Amino acid sequence: MSTVNANVKELPDSRVRVEVEVPLEELDRRIAQTARSMGKEMKMAGFRKGKIPAEVVIQRIGRDAVVDETIRGSLGHWYAEAVEGARLAIVGQPEVELGELPPAGEDLKFSFEVGVRPVAKLGKYKGLKVERRDAAADPEAIDAQIEELRGRMASLEAVEEAAATGDFVVMNYVGSIGGEVFEGGEGTDQLIELGSGRLIPGFEEQLEGIKAGEERTVKLAFPEDYQAEELAGKDAEFAVTATEIRRRILPELNDEFANEAAGLETVAELREDLATQMLAADGDKAEEEFREAVLDAVADNAKINLPQPLVDARASELLDRMLHQLSHQGISREMYFQISGRTEEEMLGESAEAAQKSLRHEAALVAVVEAEDIQPGDGDILTALQASAAQEQTTPEKLRERLEKANRLDDLLEELSQRQALDLIVESAVATSPS
Repeated sequence: MSTVNANVKELPDSRVRVEVEVPLEELDRRIAQTARSMGKEMKMAGFRKGKIPAEVVIQRIGRDAVVDETIRGSLGHWYAEAVEGARLAIVGQPEVELGELPPAGEDLKFSFEVGVRPVAKLGKYKGLKVERRDAAADPEAIDAQIEELRGRMASLEAVEEAAATGDFVVMNYVGSIGGEVFEGGEGTDQLIELGSGRLIPGFEEQLEGIKAGEERTVKLAFPEDYQAEELAGKDAEFAVTATEIRRRILPELNDEFANEAAGLETVAELREDLATQMLAADGDKAEEEFREAVLDAVADNAKINLPQPLVDARASELLDRMLHQLSHQGISREMYFQISGRTEEEMLGESAEAAQKSLRHEAALVAVVEAEDIQPGDGDILTALQASAAQEQTTPEKLRERLEKANRLDDLLEELSQRQALDLIVESAVATSPS
């Protein structure tokens, strides 16, 4: 249950202004919490550390300071409650206006403006004729997959020939800068693949043509952005001795290979098995393409106003979402832009088309939900929660209760209703052969 009151005023260009009132009871409760938290670090005669009453902390620090800290810590929560209570589908970041601190005994008031999902005026959305391609298993793709299997089962064998791209060099090396061996610059029995690009630029190229037992001096400069700052940008020499050249030897494409690779009797059976898998995978892909094409058609038939600021806001959301996912892989925002060689502005520009499509799709689906009065039932909810409940070792019923208590059930209901709306328009569509 929301602890704030929100009054929503619609503005042009898919924006709203929300006036929020935090009742005195909620504000005082939060102020007391903040004061107790601040008091944990205070020392005051007559009180044990961490046991100073909230009113004493407020008196000592000053009410304005405690209220200011309370607002800093609680504004995000109150904003989220206002959005949830008003059932706003926000797009982008809000512009918050916070006036003077409220005097003792008065409610807190603040307001914000934010973009919201655009409203679609539907055109025809049932029985649309949309192209759908047939699933296919390309013989060349089958060949490529077989070669990939051979590559996985390849063996490395020592050869007397000179090393070429794709060969592996077993080497000992000593690296030096200005005649002095640097820390971490020595290695023995190191296995590197020529052409892999895993070493400092220029290193692998200078080993082309080397033979077992041969010595070479590799000269290069460390990149300016090299992770070891003491080496970045410096010229270095590596005394390299190749102890062995190994080459990847692919297994023969015969029935024995088919048996080892997939447990099948013949190469013909292997190709047939791969074709079946590819047909199934391409069939799923064709279905997804068809569903998206149907949704594109419904959105194209609808009237949807997309102001540029709204598109820009969604593009920023899409970029932030991608960067957040990359952060779980240890790739920071700065690192990604450096690796990609593009600026944030360039990335946002490239995301504009995806942002427009995303907004149009959402608006169209919400309009279909309203037009068809789609309301997921209890069975739909419990079915949707089965997988998550199993992962969390609980029941769908208990997981639903948790979502309801956390005010997150509405998000699931919206997702399910839009999914059902998409199913409806796809099932009514007429698939046609590509022209």
